[in-house]
Amino acid sequence: MNDLIKIDIVEKKELLIVVFLIFGILTFATILFFVIGKLKPNANLTELKARTKSWWVMATIFVGATLINTTISYIAIGLLSFMAFRELYSVLGFRQSDRRAIFWAFIAIPIQYYLSYIGWYGAYIIFIPIVMFLFLPLRLVLKGDTTGIIKSMASLHWILMLTVFGISHMAYLLSLPEIEGFSSGGRGLLLFLVFLTEINDVMQFTWGKLVGKHKIIPKVSPNKTWEGFIGGIISTTIIGYFLGFLTPLSTGHLIFVSFMIAISGFFGDIVMSSIKRDIGVKDMGNSIPGHGGVLDRIDSLAYTAPVFFHLVYYIAY
Repeated sequence: MNDLIKIDIVEKKELLIVVFLIFGILTFATILFFVIGKLKPNANLTELKARTKSWWVMATIFVGATLINTTISYIAIGLLSFMAFRELYSVLGFRQSDRRAIFWAFIAIPIQYYLSYIGWYGAYIIFIPIVMFLFLPLRLVLKGDTTGIIKSMASLHWILMLTVFGISHMAYLLSLPEIEGFSSGGRGLLLFLVFLTEINDVMQFTWGKLVGKHKIIPKVSPNKTWEGFIGGIISTTIIGYFLGFLTPLSTGHLIFVSFMIAISGFFGDIVMSSIKRDIGVKDMGNSIPGHGGVLDRIDSLAYTAPVFFHLVYYIAY
């Protein structure tokens, strides 16, 4: 009993360190941009301030849900998936005859999160990629409208994969079995993933603004530069190394996983940028003040969450 109490105290201490670090950085950034704005009124800080505001919102949601109650975390992440799914399907121009299939796609969201909640890995890992992949086209076919059906089949399942299957890996982190000697547990892994994904986004943006000159893919995301990309990867990998106490990973694995989070976060960002350019919108919505919709904020997590989960699952479990 005493050992369990000691482990719980250590876990809470480590999680609180990260919480203070997250809100400390946010406070510093908020004050810094305020001071710069006063000293240099002509400085263009609009986007940086907007990103900081959205950080406050997202950090409060994830930290609060993670520390207060684990069950709340599953619900909170599930709601993010629901909102992201709704934002994306509403702008992709589905047919009237697709409504029944879309309904069943919505039903898949609580099922997917329930499977993560009970930790049934075998069912969790195949439900959307296989079961829904087979079921949704059949539901579309039964409606009898074949005009444009291929687009509906592909789009609907892809949306589920991105906004539900990808994001739900964050929830399943909380259901991973305990590892002897690893006190932070699933909550530590979740905070590590969210913080590193978001700091990667900020670091790539900051390095790009400071020294960025060479565009990577100007037709998709004109603000992305090689300098920002490389600077973000290096910064994120270093920060990930110092947050290693939140994971059960060895030094070598920790550096590799942090590096992969930085890479996959960039991929998620540019994939969503390409979609927005294709449909001609700047943001997917206005749910988060200053930074568009939910999907605009968690696009990177849709890629980093499954990458991080399966690397940790393979290496540590």
